[in-house]
Amino acid sequence: MKALILAAGLGTRLRPLTNKVPKPLIKVGNKPLLEHTLTYLNKYGFDKFLINSHYLSNKIKKFASNYEKKHTDIKIKVTYEPTLLGSGGTLLKNKNYFVKEKTFLVYYGDNLTNVNIKKVLNFHRQKNGVATIVSYYEKNPESKGIIEFDRNKKIKLLKEKPKPEEIKSHYANAGIYVFNNQVFSFLKNYKKYPIDFAKDILPILIKKTNVYIYIMNDYFIDIGTIDSYNQAKKKINKLFKIL
Repeated sequence: MKALILAAGLGTRLRPLTNKVPKPLIKVGNKPLLEHTLTYLNKYGFDKFLINSHYLSNKIKKFASNYEKKHTDIKIKVTYEPTLLGSGGTLLKNKNYFVKEKTFLVYYGDNLTNVNIKKVLNFHRQKNGVATIVSYYEKNPESKGIIEFDRNKKIKLLKEKPKPEEIKSHYANAGIYVFNNQVFSFLKNYKKYPIDFAKDILPILIKKTNVYIYIMNDYFIDIGTIDSYNQAKKKINKLFKIL
């Protein structure tokens, strides 16, 4: 199975940790975050990965090459983006890598979670929608992409950083998506980059197709700040005992 790991961000909010190390390679516990991600996804059957890169790309390429040598059952392709394409732009640019896959995963590389991806995939296949968005309960929804949905878990609206009076849900977009290859029929209309999933693609899919929410009750954190990084370090050993 194939997965796209989005890893091209500059990591500016994690400086000085990212002054010389790209965000996916900062160590959480005694291993780079990207190593945790690859090990975690491989546990659920993913063995082919496309990783996009931009900032300090050569370091990500070197890491991927060394990882492949140690894990011969895994294949990793690292792409370099001279100009950031955006999350959706990366998928469109690499359409040929994914288009023959009936189902594939998109995973934001700053995530740390122990959600059972097998259950997510089963849910996605059962619902048979074009996309499934993994979600978690967020106490402060005004800072996230918030999802409104019906009783059947069909998504009605994805609202980025809602104002207090617009908040009708506390379920946030976790940056973990399962797509059917039907998504490419919607991507073909985009001609200009960058293209963002949350702002450009998902609202169209929600309006024109069936997109569902999978609500996790598992550990989740996106390591985008020094504070969240420190929280993740405290949890990593317990988290990977669970895995």
